[in-house]
Amino acid sequence: MTTFTDPPTESFRLSMLLNDTRYRSGTMQAIAAILLALALFYLYSNLSANLKAAGLNISFDFLGSPAGYDINQTLIDYNSQSSNLQAAIVGILNTLLVASLACITATVFGVLAGVLRLSNNWLVRKLMAFYVEIFRNIPVLIWVIIIFTIMTAVLPGPREFRGDNATSSMFLDLFAFTNRGVYTPGPQFTNGFGGAIDWLLVIAVLLASLFATRAVTASANQKQADTGVRPKTLWVNLAIWFLPVIALLTILGLTWDVPELKGFNFSGGLKIGGPLIALWFALSIYTGAFIAENVRAGIQAVSKGQTEAAGALGLRPNRVMSLVVLPQALRVIIPPLISQYLNITKNSSLAIAVGYADITATLGGITLNQTGRAIECILLLMLFYLVISLVISAVMNVYNNAMKLKER
Repeated sequence: MTTFTDPPTESFRLSMLLNDTRYRSGTMQAIAAILLALALFYLYSNLSANLKAAGLNISFDFLGSPAGYDINQTLIDYNSQSSNLQAAIVGILNTLLVASLACITATVFGVLAGVLRLSNNWLVRKLMAFYVEIFRNIPVLIWVIIIFTIMTAVLPGPREFRGDNATSSMFLDLFAFTNRGVYTPGPQFTNGFGGAIDWLLVIAVLLASLFATRAVTASANQKQADTGVRPKTLWVNLAIWFLPVIALLTILGLTWDVPELKGFNFSGGLKIGGPLIALWFALSIYTGAFIAENVRAGIQAVSKGQTEAAGALGLRPNRVMSLVVLPQALRVIIPPLISQYLNITKNSSLAIAVGYADITATLGGITLNQTGRAIECILLLMLFYLVISLVISAVMNVYNNAMKLKER
């Protein structure tokens, strides 16, 4: 007869925290966390002691005091008597505006240049290589200054549009390209609710249309999978996109305010300032060169067998690229693309070089110099860039997870 007995259990000893592999990793992490907390506590204590010795204290009361300076381009109502907080909000909105525009156009430039770099046409391939090497190897600050200088030197001033012997004229009597910026017709709502509510309604309708078209497409995909016949959805999707927003704009009374030359400058319409255009275009072409290389690497990561198989099925080269190659290449392109979007957002702080009022120029520039609250302003700047970078990373990571291969 054989008797089985459990092995004797080993009692826990403190030495096992370092000698036993089951506990060693946790012990090291706990020690590192304690050391980090002690270092942060020391830095905070040192900062507090030095501020107290200098007779300073951290306070954000200055955000409620009048800013006392003007901003040339704002997305919300603002004047020199507005508070420093409102000036900071204007700077935040300007930063988000130029970063959003640059992300969109840099992606378009990058995808086009990346695809064309693999063209069979020698001239096109070399031109795209020239674009990539020229723009990515020169600092973006220099491009910002070059583009802004060219704009102010080449484009005519408003006075050249004046008089019977004017040397310049408006394009289609609607658009004026001047060295101060571009003036375009601006939308206005005669029956609207005022402020940002009208535009929030338009955005809400567009989002509803987006989800509706996605539902229609999903239904068509399901019917195709069940019956083998795909219903036509083009006209339905076009109607979903355009009819609701046209109805809303009609109800709100959409009109267009055309710019006119009055006095020494144009008035009315929508002004896109020269600093915004220079910064936007410089960030786009500079970052587009990096995105082009990411796109090229992603396309080359797709097996040539995929292209050959699609060609054997009768697909044309452009359809092979859009339906077969690019969807697979996105899995390689998206991770570095996140870094490029973060770089665009942070590089927008170079706006101060051409006088564009972003958050660095308002809160970290004029407000800091006028109030002397350097620590508070820098802390708020760091917090803003940290939050916006984390939001961009989170959104792109969600998109990246949606594009990953689904393991079964």
